[in-house]
Amino acid sequence: MPIALLALTISAFAIGTTEFVIVGLIPTIAADLKVSLPSAGLLVSLYALGVAVGAPLLTALTGRLPRKQLLLALMALFTVGNLLAWQAPGYASLIVARVLTGLAHGVFFSIGSTIATGLVPKDKAASAIATMFTGLTVALVSGVPLGTFIGQHFGWRETFLAVSALGVIAFVGSLLFVPATIRHSPPASLLQQLDVLRQPRLLMVYAKTALGYGGSFVAFTFLAPILQQVSGFSAGAVSLVMLVYGVSVAIGNIWGGKLADRHGPIHALQRIFLLLAGVLLLLTFTAPHPWLALATVLLWGAVAFGNVPGLQLYVVQQAERHAPHAVDVASGLNIAAFNLGIAGGAWGGGLIVEHAGLMTTPWVGALVVLLALAITHWSGRLDRRATAVAAS
Repeated sequence: MPIALLALTISAFAIGTTEFVIVGLIPTIAADLKVSLPSAGLLVSLYALGVAVGAPLLTALTGRLPRKQLLLALMALFTVGNLLAWQAPGYASLIVARVLTGLAHGVFFSIGSTIATGLVPKDKAASAIATMFTGLTVALVSGVPLGTFIGQHFGWRETFLAVSALGVIAFVGSLLFVPATIRHSPPASLLQQLDVLRQPRLLMVYAKTALGYGGSFVAFTFLAPILQQVSGFSAGAVSLVMLVYGVSVAIGNIWGGKLADRHGPIHALQRIFLLLAGVLLLLTFTAPHPWLALATVLLWGAVAFGNVPGLQLYVVQQAERHAPHAVDVASGLNIAAFNLGIAGGAWGGGLIVEHAGLMTTPWVGALVVLLALAITHWSGRLDRRATAVAAS
């Protein structure tokens, strides 16, 4: 593995950690800054919104910049954003820091795959991309629980300081080892991206991506308060629960990919969305019992991100049929839909907590995921109809 690819993986690890570690720190941040839990939950929403905006818009605007220069600028912005969060004097400045970091996140994953494939021979391209994205998985398994532990024991600000140190390591690694001669094709223009959004079948994919993740994050954003206030876990134990969740996510990603390969993306998504809705509903009843709550979180992790391979495979299949000139754009917009779902789910979850209480979030999240399941069934019927027409 080229050492430059390791620098990209460390970058992905740092970015994945800073996105999701906030979930375990929401009660701590809310108490320290004297804001409500829903207000603290907006730190998840606004970060994800920054990713959703940054991915398509800033990628197009920076398309002609040399890749190495852009990569270094992104990691510098990421590091500065986390340092600002570390030193944020109040809630408003912390929001600004999170949005800045989210913008860097969006562009990084838009260009990261291109850089990774430029570092290896063509027959190693898929492995290079997979290696880079292991940084995200490892972040969920180790970075998020470790960051939560740091925040619980030393203060939430120190978590952002630790993540900014990762950003410095990634910046130095990219500066030293990523070659300056990586070739790239300029990305599609904004007009081409808008053309993708005029394709109904692609809009259906984006809708189920947003609803599937939005439903999960209605409850996941407030998992730490649920574990502490309802299940009775101590603040320190939350980091251990996040570790269990992260290990389960890693297993679920592998299972979801194999399921999509074996049975096709529609069948895999139908099964995973149904299981996800069931687990969220189950949490409504198991949350007051610590061991049952822990088991439910374990199941939740196994299905929460298991639909990523199926959704990405399906959006590429649909783009090849309906927008073959912009397959990469269509795939990138699905990442934006994922983060719009996170933003909407966290925001909606905050409203629910404010007006109906913490334990309303799991079953409302389940209903939202069922909407994603309904769209998936509809997509499957349209696919079968199109196949029948083509065969006749």
